[in-house]
Order: sequence, then structure tokens, then C-alpha cells
Amino acid sequence: MKLNDLSPAVGAKKEGKRLGRGIGSGSGKTCGRGHKGQRARAGGYHKVGFEGGQMPLQRRLPKFGFVSRDAKSTKSIGLSEILAANLIHVNKTTLRDANLINQSIKKVKIFFNKNIEHPIFISEVCFTKGVKLAVEKVGGKVGD
Repeated sequence: MKLNDLSPAVGAKKEGKRLGRGIGSGSGKTCGRGHKGQRARAGGYHKVGFEGGQMPLQRRLPKFGFVSRDAKSTKSIGLSEILAANLIHVNKTTLRDANLINQSIKKVKIFFNKNIEHPIFISEVCFTKGVKLAVEKVGGKVGD
């Protein structure tokens, strides 16, 4: 078999209609477009989704909101949740082990919502000023 021997299968290629070749051809004069009207004109057709002036479907349907990728991979945890889990050393690993965050969480922020009595040590995670004050007040440490 050679490249010059290749040809499409029988019936695979269909010849196009030859338009405007006289009355006898069956598609002469108006060339299958009918008489007058928008579709008979050159370039005369409406845009995709146009519904004749009626409010189009894509504008009738409600819009959906936006969800940031960061929002899916970020979690806020209250200090009370950490106390309930009895964690002393708080980092991403210990939070995952305590089932407070899952594997998809990349960024964790701890916020203050309860005073603490015993020292805890926070690393690898973000925290608020309130958490920093509360932890350092009882002898704990925040940051690396």
C-alpha cells in the first residue's frame, strides 16, 4: 500500500450541492433559500441563543456564586475546639490526628473564643492576636 493508492471508502464522501446553476438544476435562482426574509439575505441570521426578542434562557436562569479555591483549602478553628480535643502541641499534623481538619486543608487559622488554663504550644498554623495573648498569659508559646 502506498500513499497515492489511498482513497476513502465508497459512500464516505458526498458531493456538495451546486447552487445557482439554472432552473433545471432544481436549486437555481433562490438557491434553496426561499423568497425574501432574513434567512434569504447574505449574512442575515441571528446570534446563537437569540429567541426572537424574548428574554433568552441564559438570562432567565439565576446566576451562581463564586467559590474561591483558597476557601476550600482554608479552615478556621476556635480555641475551644483545641481545648476539647486536649491538644498540648498544636500543628497541622496533630489537628489532622484529632480529626479537626482533613487532608485537603492547607491553611489553618486559630481564633480566640475561650480562655485557657494550661499552656499549649502552637506552630505551623496562623492565629489571632487574642490567641497569642491567651496562650502567652498561661506560659504557652505561639509561632515557630
